[in-house]
Amino acid sequence: MELQDILRQRFGYESFRPGQQEVIEQIVAGRDALAIFPTGMGKSLCYQLPAYIIEGAVIVISPLVALMEDQVANLRKHKEKRVVAINSFLSKQEKDLALSTLNRYKFIFLSPEMLMQPNVQQLIRQLHIAFFVVDEAHCISEWGFDFRPDYLRLKELFQGGNRAPILALTATADEKVISDITSYLHLNNPHIEQQPIDRPAISYRVLHLDNEREKTEWIIGRLSTTIGPGIIYVASRKRADELAAIIREHRIRVASYHGGKEQDERSIIQEQFVQGELEWICATNAFGMGIHKDDIRQIIHEHLPATPSAYIQEVGRAGRDGRKATASLLYCERDIQKVKFIVYEDLPDEQQIRHYHSFVQTGVAADLAAQQSGLSEVASRLLDYYFEQFNEHQVIRQIRRIYEVKEKQIAEMESYVKSDGCLRQQLLQYFDERPAIASTDCCSHCGNLQEDWLGRNKNEEKTTKVLHWRERLYQLLG
Repeated sequence: MELQDILRQRFGYESFRPGQQEVIEQIVAGRDALAIFPTGMGKSLCYQLPAYIIEGAVIVISPLVALMEDQVANLRKHKEKRVVAINSFLSKQEKDLALSTLNRYKFIFLSPEMLMQPNVQQLIRQLHIAFFVVDEAHCISEWGFDFRPDYLRLKELFQGGNRAPILALTATADEKVISDITSYLHLNNPHIEQQPIDRPAISYRVLHLDNEREKTEWIIGRLSTTIGPGIIYVASRKRADELAAIIREHRIRVASYHGGKEQDERSIIQEQFVQGELEWICATNAFGMGIHKDDIRQIIHEHLPATPSAYIQEVGRAGRDGRKATASLLYCERDIQKVKFIVYEDLPDEQQIRHYHSFVQTGVAADLAAQQSGLSEVASRLLDYYFEQFNEHQVIRQIRRIYEVKEKQIAEMESYVKSDGCLRQQLLQYFDERPAIASTDCCSHCGNLQEDWLGRNKNEEKTTKVLHWRERLYQLLG
């Protein structure tokens, strides 16, 4: 069957978006590929469609439970029943059943941590694999070196010549990230399909404010007078809860979302937002990946993102329907120190590395060695990974290199918020890209922002009751 026929009959689309067909053809031909498509440009189709041409199971490696569940729901919407996500949503009994019947599934979603478990790898090796998919592959570079070392361990699974093709997917990638993805996944002469990341419908604004109180006042004024839906990104779980509570006092439909909430609660909040029962979400960066909501009109950052890549990924969740959207970044001088503290918090210094290594070498258990060295669990996991491969001097050098990369990325964000030039142009320069067209509604620095379309209708209903997630769950499930 022709690709066009499968596209129409299975997915209901008449034509491919830019770059999709090229990636699909490479995977069907058995070649590794890296697809760099902006948010909302149809990365998922790049693995879903060829699955119906190539025999065998498609193993999708995904970083977040919410992202997996969203992809599973999307496949089931297209009448695909042979799909499973093995994650913490499943009970032990359900997980054991899924693992014992893996050969029944066409699409198998796993986290890197789940995939690296020896018993899971053994089961995977018994399957006929069509190809592997590494979704949100930039996490290899941006998260793997920090607190998800199992991303880096994927190379152990993929090294060697006799393996199925790999498709890596991401929304943004500069040269370093492309190099990291290619290296750590052992991609063999991959086809790289990179679409422009510029989203002309999104306008950009940076506001310099004196303190957090002024930021809160601006946000309340903004939400009271302009339309949503929107996401407000904040630096911490505590701030997400605090800010949502303040906004709620102004009779605006809002909820906080972060990793400290129970998974059931996060799922309900996410669904309420997607269905329009919530107008705003106050979130840490845990929110957004894989969320299919095309009509987000505003993204507000109350904190300074740590990297240009993270910022453009989060901003890219707005305006996926092609209509106007806006991104506002609120900045005060203390933000630089805050973001440095957050970014460096889990990275060990040289003295901690030496202490930890010394304790472990003398037979002290890893958790106790971490405690004695003043390391977080995240830092000790990272050091365990590096000490598997390097000596102490090399580990120290590796950690120092991570510090340097992060320092450079924070400096780039500081330059962005302090620049007098075009915000869009500066963002795109980080990815060696230029705006395709001159925008008439570009950014606050270009002085051509027209935001009349954002104005809220005074008669608009803002006070719809937002049910507590337990009440909502009871309504849905009884």
